[in-house]
Amino acid sequence: MCGIAGFANTSSLLDLDGSESVLNGMLNRIQHRGPDEMGLYLSNACCMGNVRLSIVDLAHGQQPLRNKLGNLWIAYNGEVYNHLELRQQLLQKGHVFRTDCDTEVVLHMYEEYGSECLKQLNGQFAFSIWDENTETLFMARDRVGIRPLYYTQLKDAIVYGSEIKSIFEFPGVKRAIDAKALKQVFTFWTSISPQTVFENIFELQPGHFLIYKKGKVKVERYWENNFGKEKFSGTLEEGIEEFKGLLTDSVKLRLRADVQVAAYLSGGLDSSVTTSFVNQIRPDVLNTFSIGFQNKDFDESAYQKEVADYFGTRHHSVACQDADIPELLEQAVWHAESPLMRTSPIPMMKLSKLVRDNGIKVVLTGEGADENLGGYNIFKEALVRQFWARYPDSKIRPLLLKKLYPYIPQLRNATPAMLRMFFGYKLKETDSPVYSHLLRWKNGHNLSGHFSSEIKDQINDYDPVEVYSNKIANKIESYSTLEKAQYIESNVFMSGYLLSSQGDRVGMANSIEGRYPFLDHRLIEFCASLPNDFKLNGMNEKYIMKRMMEGKLPDSVVNRPKQAYRAPIAPAILKTGSALVDKYMNPFVVREAGLFNPDTVKLLLLKLESGKAISEYDNMAFIGILSTQILYKQYVQDFDLIKRSNTKGIIRNKQI
Repeated sequence: MCGIAGFANTSSLLDLDGSESVLNGMLNRIQHRGPDEMGLYLSNACCMGNVRLSIVDLAHGQQPLRNKLGNLWIAYNGEVYNHLELRQQLLQKGHVFRTDCDTEVVLHMYEEYGSECLKQLNGQFAFSIWDENTETLFMARDRVGIRPLYYTQLKDAIVYGSEIKSIFEFPGVKRAIDAKALKQVFTFWTSISPQTVFENIFELQPGHFLIYKKGKVKVERYWENNFGKEKFSGTLEEGIEEFKGLLTDSVKLRLRADVQVAAYLSGGLDSSVTTSFVNQIRPDVLNTFSIGFQNKDFDESAYQKEVADYFGTRHHSVACQDADIPELLEQAVWHAESPLMRTSPIPMMKLSKLVRDNGIKVVLTGEGADENLGGYNIFKEALVRQFWARYPDSKIRPLLLKKLYPYIPQLRNATPAMLRMFFGYKLKETDSPVYSHLLRWKNGHNLSGHFSSEIKDQINDYDPVEVYSNKIANKIESYSTLEKAQYIESNVFMSGYLLSSQGDRVGMANSIEGRYPFLDHRLIEFCASLPNDFKLNGMNEKYIMKRMMEGKLPDSVVNRPKQAYRAPIAPAILKTGSALVDKYMNPFVVREAGLFNPDTVKLLLLKLESGKAISEYDNMAFIGILSTQILYKQYVQDFDLIKRSNTKGIIRNKQI
C-alpha cells in the first residue's frame, strides 16, 4: 500500500524547482502511508509522486513508473489482486514487462484499454496516470472506496493526493470548514461524496474515474452495485455453494503478497469466517490480532480467544483502556481528516499498531459482510418499524425492537411507551426512499442545534436528508425495504466512515494495509442478486453464511446475537481526559473557532459531568463537537505549525 500526490498545469503558480520542493512536502505529509520508499516524477506540465509500502515485488516496484514508450507515468496506491492473470492477458497482446509488480500491470492495462481497463481490475486502488503526449491526467478509484483519493482546483490547475493533508501543502489552497458538509457529518456520520468537510476539497467517488485536460475536469462512473439486476433463482443449497466458491477465490487472491499476511479476529461471525477460509487455503499457522476493552460492556475477548483456540492461530491481543480514548483522540482525528461521531477508530488504530509492532504489514478483515448480507440491526429495525406501521397503535409490535439492542441499557430496559417515543419517528412514512435511516439521521440532524449562529446562517434551510433522499429516490425506487437500506448503508456509511475513518486511515497511520475478502466486487454483485430471505431470514441476519458455516465454527460464534463494534465515549474521556476537554471545549476556544454555540456546549458538559445517565444522543453530541474542535485546530489554525516528516524524494524522471 502507498500514498500518492501530484498536480498538473501549475506552471503559472510554480517553477520546476518550486514544484520539486512542494511535491516533497506533499509526500512527506503522508509518509506514514509508505515509509519504505519515495519517488518523484517532475515536468513543467505535471508532477507526481509516491510513498511506498512494499508488499509486491519488493525489489523492483519503485514509483512513479513509466511504460516502455516513456509517454505514460503512474503513481499508484493499492493492490490489484488478479494482476497475474491480467499480466498473461497482456503478454499475449505483445506487452513487455520490466517488473513483477501489479503497478506495471495497471499501467499496461490502461495503455491497452483506456478507462475500460477498470472493469477488469479486481482490487482496492487509487491511482493517477499522466500521458505526456496528450497532457492528460487520468485518475481512478476502486469500486467501493477502500483507498482514498482527493483533489481540488486552483484556477485551471488540479492538485490531488491520497489524503487531504497533502493537498494543504500546496501554496494557495484554502483551509476552511464547509458548513453544509459539517451538517452532513453530524447527520450521516460522514460527508456525502464528493464533498468533504473542507471547502473546495473533493473526494473522487468510489467506482469513478476522473479525466483532467486543458484545465477541465470530467468525472464519470464505471461501476455501481445494482440490486435491480436479474435475481438468483437457485435453491439455498445452490446459493451456498456459489457463495462459498466466490469467497474462497476472493480470499485466495487477497493472500497474494511477498510479505506475511495476518487476519483480524473480532470474535464475531465475519472475521471468524475469514479466518476459517484462510485456514483452509493456507494451513500454516496464521497470526491473528484482536482488540479487547477494559470496559466489559464493549469487550468480546472471550469469543476472540474461543475462535483463535479453535483454529490454533498464533493470537495477539491488546486491551483498549479507557485512558486510551482521550490519549489517542487527537491522533485519530489527524488521520481521519473528519469529525468523528464515534470513538471506534481509536481502538482500531491501537490494534494496527500491534500488527506493525509484530513486523506484519497486511491483514485480512471481515468488513463488508454486514452490508452484503443484511447483518446490521438497522436493517432489522427498518423491517420491524414497517411491520409496526401497519398497526401503529399496537402495544406488542414495538416490543420486537428490544431484542435488537440488548447491549444498550437504555433500550434493553425500555418500556413500551419509551420504545414508542424513541422508535416512532415518522413511523408511517414507509414510502420514503430513506425510511430505514430516518430515525438514525434524525438524531444526528438534531445535533445541529449546537452550531453557532454563523454556521446556521451559512446552512440556512439546507436539509441534507431531503437532498440525499431526492438524489437517490429514482435510482432505488424498485428496491425492497432491505435492499434500499443496504444501498444506503454501503454508499454512505461504509465508504464514507467504515472504510475511511475506521479503516484505511487508522490502518495506514501505522503503515498497515487492510484487505477485505467480502468486498470483492463479484461477491458484492452476487449478494445483491440473492433473495432477501437468503440474507435476512426473519430476524436471522446473514442467513446464507450461517448455514454455510454450520459445523465449521463454534456454535456459540455462528449463532450468537449480533453485537455492534463500539467503544467508550464520554465517560472514558471525562474520567481521564478533562484537560483535553478543557483545551478544546472551553467557552473562549469554542467562541474563537466559531463553529459551535459556547452556551449550549457548556450546558452539554454540565449535563455530562452531573453523573446522570448519558444517552447515545449526548455521547454523539459530545464526541462530534470535541473532534470537530480538534480538527479545526489541527487543519485550519495550526496546520503550518504541525511538524511533518522530512525525507527527500528520489527523482525518477525530471523534464524541462
